[in-house]
Amino acid sequence: MANRWSGVTIDCADPVRMSAFWAALLGIPGSNEHGDDPNWATVGSRAGSLPRLTFQRVPEAKVTKVRIHLDVEVDDIDTGRRQVEDLGGHFSGVRHDYDEGVVLNMLDPEGHEFCLVQYFDGPA
Repeated sequence: MANRWSGVTIDCADPVRMSAFWAALLGIPGSNEHGDDPNWATVGSRAGSLPRLTFQRVPEAKVTKVRIHLDVEVDDIDTGRRQVEDLGGHFSGVRHDYDEGVVLNMLDPEGHEFCLVQYFDGPA
């Protein structure tokens, strides 16, 4: 049996807003896998070459730090930060400088944590 990673589902209040943010940030088009259901929205597709992000509406608000997050590699950390902020996300104020690169802890429009990462030597 072959197992494959098909995507990540993120709970949120506004699936359409969240999918628009992530589609613009990652340069991956949204899909219509859920038809006109306003409780779901997806970036990417089950048929695509990359894992998809699916957003599902939930009634409860995000309260604490999530235990899993996405890392988004960028060519330039400052340009990446500006792009996130222009799209409605926020910088958390936490920056980590490592020998291999820089990591900024960011928040999407609903406060989900993710990291922008600039590697100095490119992918390993």
